[in-house]
Amino acid sequence: MITLPRLMLAALLLVGGYTFVVAPRVAAATGPAVRWETSRAEPRPTFTPSPGRKVAFPQASKAFFGVFTSRGPTDLTEYDGFVAAAGKAPQVMMFSQGWAVAKTFDRQPFDRIMNRGMLPMLGWEPWNFRSESKQDSSRGNQPDYRLSKISGGAYDGYIKAWAAGVKSLGYPVAIRFAHEMNGYWYPWCESANGNRKGDYVAAWRHVHDLFEAAGADNVTWVWSPNVAYDGSTPLQQLYPGDDYVDWVGLSGYYGTGGLEQYQTFDQIYRKTLTSVTAISKRPIVVTEVAATDAAGRKAEWITDLLKTLPKHPEIIGFLWYESVKETDWRIAATPAASKAFATGISQPYFTASYAPDMVPLVVRRSGSTS
Repeated sequence: MITLPRLMLAALLLVGGYTFVVAPRVAAATGPAVRWETSRAEPRPTFTPSPGRKVAFPQASKAFFGVFTSRGPTDLTEYDGFVAAAGKAPQVMMFSQGWAVAKTFDRQPFDRIMNRGMLPMLGWEPWNFRSESKQDSSRGNQPDYRLSKISGGAYDGYIKAWAAGVKSLGYPVAIRFAHEMNGYWYPWCESANGNRKGDYVAAWRHVHDLFEAAGADNVTWVWSPNVAYDGSTPLQQLYPGDDYVDWVGLSGYYGTGGLEQYQTFDQIYRKTLTSVTAISKRPIVVTEVAATDAAGRKAEWITDLLKTLPKHPEIIGFLWYESVKETDWRIAATPAASKAFATGISQPYFTASYAPDMVPLVVRRSGSTS
């Protein structure tokens, strides 16, 4: 929901030249409706690893595309609509789990994604989203989930149980842990919840080390800040280091209520891409992206996005936010948006394939032509 404080901040950001959604789409991502349907047990995936040299994902000179829907693998209605609009299936699907609600590991969501030929990406969120404040200024205030508690061992039993569960899957999983940490709207942001400088890196490394100790080496770790804005926490202060990160993810949107002024993908992302490439050698994934149609330019923006991404070989993939929240972000919402997206991803650049025996690319490509 767009609140007054968010609109005030957004107005300031617009003056500074950015047009994107600053605050996250939490309710749509992790609300009470997101619950696995236990009556529909998913069969465990089976696959035969290919012999010989492992193939990188994504393959050379190609990028993947993925999707996030509000109900994720619990209800594939929005996913099916996305595939129909795009004209082909994505290679990655992201879903979210909050620590306070997802109290035990359940392999069903992962298996359901894997069985449909996609890499599961878990948005793992250390908070209780059900008790979030409706005010942006205080919604990140949850002392039980202070970063120092995570690094201090308060959740070690929980983390170890999930590490064992992820390891038991037997196929690759990406984990996007505690995303958009450079903002103020989550309890794991350093500018919120009584957290201090250095707390985020300590918490990230602690979680990562517990997974490593458990032998969960099938995880691709995705460090995923929001597109930088005036007043956001500097990224270099929050980066755990290349030894702890496999992919760098970024969130950035064109437009929401009151922010319909047109900005291209490069205008929204350029400053942050420059910052990221200065502190990390890891590949970049656009983990959340979408566009408003409030000004009638959604299809135009999608066309620009998909023409621009091939000029950024450091970006190895993107995930479209196929949901309705502040606005209808779905490509399936209009024929024009669907056509623009389908046309864009028909380029040879977006023909990456995925299989569970592929090895996630962890060295950033170079040679940007933008």
